[in-house]
Amino acid sequence: MNEKNLPRNRLRFILHGLFYNAGIGISEPSTILPLIVNYFTTNNVIIGLFSSLLRGGSILMQLYAAFYTQAYVRVLKYLRIVFVVRFLSWFSMGLVLFFFSHDYPILTLWLFGFLLFAFSFSAGFGTIYFQELMGKLFTPSYRGGVIALRQILGGVGAVSSGFLAAYILQNFDKPDSFAYLFLVSSLFMASGYLSAGTVKEPEKKELREKENKFSEFFKHTVFLFKTDKSLRYQIFSRLLAFSFMFVAPFIILQAKKQIQLTGLIIGSFAAIQMSGALISNFIWGFLSVKNHNIAVVRIAYGLMFLALSFAFFAHSFWVYAILFFFLGASIDGTRLAFQNLILIIAPEKERPIYIAMQNNIAAIGLFFSIPGGLLVNHLGFSFTLSFALVLLSIGFICS
Repeated sequence: MNEKNLPRNRLRFILHGLFYNAGIGISEPSTILPLIVNYFTTNNVIIGLFSSLLRGGSILMQLYAAFYTQAYVRVLKYLRIVFVVRFLSWFSMGLVLFFFSHDYPILTLWLFGFLLFAFSFSAGFGTIYFQELMGKLFTPSYRGGVIALRQILGGVGAVSSGFLAAYILQNFDKPDSFAYLFLVSSLFMASGYLSAGTVKEPEKKELREKENKFSEFFKHTVFLFKTDKSLRYQIFSRLLAFSFMFVAPFIILQAKKQIQLTGLIIGSFAAIQMSGALISNFIWGFLSVKNHNIAVVRIAYGLMFLALSFAFFAHSFWVYAILFFFLGASIDGTRLAFQNLILIIAPEKERPIYIAMQNNIAAIGLFFSIPGGLLVNHLGFSFTLSFALVLLSIGFICS
């Protein structure tokens, strides 16, 4: 029996996208998360660090995870453990904000950072398992459509969470409103994890013989990187696609200086960014199904360049709204295309290694907001923005 492209697995992956994005959308690192951290500190480097922690902690463990995953016939039981750790970390962030933020702001920041790191760190394993599942369950052309539909419904969830965030931020005082965001969104996240955790997973047919030591595995990984030109180009292009992170967390702080940011406006910006992701996924999905993933990358690069360019003269709600709309569209475009491309170029038995290499090296870009914070502090927002645009231009040429 052919166990690829099963409708039940397709449904569960899509539902995971819907509920997971509805949950994590409230901490979007370009809008809401920087403002939460900014409530406790005005240091741009710390704000950049927290924005990086949300998604960057995962890179530390991905090669190690791939070392073991290459020999796994099935990965679902390990993915379920990751889901439990991530849910508990997320829910606990809400508890920390609720119980400690009023009287112990410094302790709150430390605990919040630790839990954010735990949430992201565990994703180092989860990303490998999750993408390994996608490679096993769906054929390349079918997978592109599944990812696009997953991101479309994920966009619906994220837009909804933006409006929910607007309601909570508008009707409850800080920092209690921040706590409610995490506590409520954890219920959506749990639903998403339940959906993905119940897919039907087939056995993997082609397995690599696992090396005895991680050092031997690492040497093999370096060998693959040196000998596969397509892999090197893809990873470099993916890395430069994260150049927006040099400036993204500070755009909302710049807006705070120019327009009055009410809870409603903050939530609206998050919803608008997710709307950009949602609407654009109809285009990304169509192009991906036609195997035009390179075109998706180039269009997304162009939209990202356009979005950041608006930040030079943004002085009103509507200009910032356009900026966040295009930013959301471009982020989802690059995510979909590179996620599918790495599964296409990777041999089946080497797939976890290829996934880990792309995620480990390219995801260094998730930490760009830390040096970005230093640049904003010492050279200003405009210089940092210009620097990010130069890097994006190089990435577009390389793609």
